[in-house]
Amino acid sequence: MTPDLRRQQILDAAIDYFAEAGFAVQTRELGRRIGISQPLLYRYFPSKAALIEAVLDAVFLKQQRDNWLDELTDRQTELKDRLIRFYGRYVQGTYDQQWLRIYFFAALANFDFNGRYVKGVVQDQILTTVCIEMRHSLLQPEQRSALPPTIHPREIELAWMLQSSLFYGMVRKHILNAEAAIPESTRLQDAVDLFFHGAAALYPTLAGSLANDAN
Repeated sequence: MTPDLRRQQILDAAIDYFAEAGFAVQTRELGRRIGISQPLLYRYFPSKAALIEAVLDAVFLKQQRDNWLDELTDRQTELKDRLIRFYGRYVQGTYDQQWLRIYFFAALANFDFNGRYVKGVVQDQILTTVCIEMRHSLLQPEQRSALPPTIHPREIELAWMLQSSLFYGMVRKHILNAEAAIPESTRLQDAVDLFFHGAAALYPTLAGSLANDAN
């Protein structure tokens, strides 16, 4: 086995192991499962902390691509349809059982990776993009021009409401064994419809309030 293949074998096995048992387990047991010695494992990952960091990086950031937000910013398509298409791919490609278990085990272990992911990926990339596109789709040009260019925390919290709903739907399915009794595609459509129409009603008033605060 080449070094690259061996490293990937260890990483894949570690993802499965940590998702099953959490991060308090011993690397000796991981080596036994793979059929390698602990010293050989540490040739590829010099410490358990380094292995955990590699696992979190591989699991949390696997959906990111250079063009992964393009669907959200393609203004030739209605925003509601963009949200449905983007979140359909994001939720199915990210919130599987393995991802969710790693996410919660990492949070319980007080790793800072969760916070970095939520801030750097979800909030700064996804939700900020959603807010920019909501401004463009739901406000008139004069309303947009009156707003400060920086997205306001209240706008971010509004976008979190859709993100959180979709996240918890998959927690119900994969963690709580309480899957919705309707197809996931229907639940996604309903969640986006509810969010979009609520945002369309709220955003002009919100924009006026934010513009007044800025003045």
